[in-house]
Amino acid sequence: MDARDDQGKEGLVFNIQKYSVHDGPGIRTIVFLKGCALSCRWCSNPESQKYRPELAYNAGRCLGLDKCVRCLEVCVRGGLTRSDDGMPSIDRTHCEDCHMPCASACPAQGIIVYGQKRTVDDVLNVVEQDAAFYTRSSGGLTLSGGEPLFQGDFALALLREARLRCIKTAIETCGMAPEDIVRQAAPLLNYALFDIKHADSSVHEAHTGVPNARILANFRILAEEFPDLPILARTPVVPGFNDTEEAIAAIAAFLAPYAHVRYELLAYHRLGTQKYHFLNRTPPMGEATLANGRISRLQSVALGILRERVQMP
Repeated sequence: MDARDDQGKEGLVFNIQKYSVHDGPGIRTIVFLKGCALSCRWCSNPESQKYRPELAYNAGRCLGLDKCVRCLEVCVRGGLTRSDDGMPSIDRTHCEDCHMPCASACPAQGIIVYGQKRTVDDVLNVVEQDAAFYTRSSGGLTLSGGEPLFQGDFALALLREARLRCIKTAIETCGMAPEDIVRQAAPLLNYALFDIKHADSSVHEAHTGVPNARILANFRILAEEFPDLPILARTPVVPGFNDTEEAIAAIAAFLAPYAHVRYELLAYHRLGTQKYHFLNRTPPMGEATLANGRISRLQSVALGILRERVQMP
């Protein structure tokens, strides 16, 4: 493929986050892509799920219509009206296929759009701004989402072009992607963070909307067909879903044959709650929390099983 074709390829990006130290080795820039086949109830990036731009409203930033009416002035579809409390009221049914000029007009960024079309060249020009940090720390680019491989062609183009620019690459994936996309992505990666949420397919489907057969198959592809690719398997421990010894033990048992794969448990948090409100959605998990000491206990369970693999033939 001509490199120029990759540079001009467009995708839907909702954030570029610099100076991350938790999403792969070293200092990294994370590029968040829109779209995901899963609908996890605990998702901390609800703005990532739908593959289209979404209008969000942060009332805490809004100046109020007594001071500023710029959003009302540019809205030609009737999606914005004045509410009784003097603040904008948004009817998002009017916003589909709209360029959402209200977001550009808002001086306080009270109205924002999650998801913008960007080219590979545009994205990587931003990523390259921190090239000196990558060199010193063995960091680089991490693709995240949503599920970055949901936009398979765009993700592959980003990875190919990043490698041409000598940028090390990583991916955060839930594994729900076509197998051929996974096989094409693997040789372009220096590191993979792979979420495995539950070993029981029916439980997985009940809480994420999809069964896990393809996810586990894609994990096997990475671990078996690309044994030199460092993989960190991760499980977000979610109350009422997989916060039991049985659930974590089953995942650890699945991972046990792969001695080169590291495993990490991530404690459930509610950091994405505010963004649900910005999108006028109700956070599905409510006030759910993990029991005190649960993560430590589950880590011990997983470690006990994974230690046994040292004894495996």
